Amino acid sequence: MTDEELVVEFALTRLDNPGLDLEEIAALVVRRVGHERMLDLASRNLATRDELRGAAFPSAVEHVLRVVFTLRGPVD
Repeated sequence: MTDEELVVEFALTRLDNPGLDLEEIAALVVRRVGHERMLDLASRNLATRDELRGAAFPSAVEHVLRVVFTLRGPVD
């Protein structure tokens, strides 16, 4: 899953759940993408943080948020 696809999935999930905060939306995205993609997202996050081990689900959620905030750009 590319970063752009991840952002689209995040945006669509946010539209479906407007009352949730960003971390809750990221958690929904991770649940929706399935186990294999969750592991991929978690491994990318751990590589970014230069860590060897970590819990898969929270690491995947953190990666989703990192991608969304990075592609979102600076706030004026």
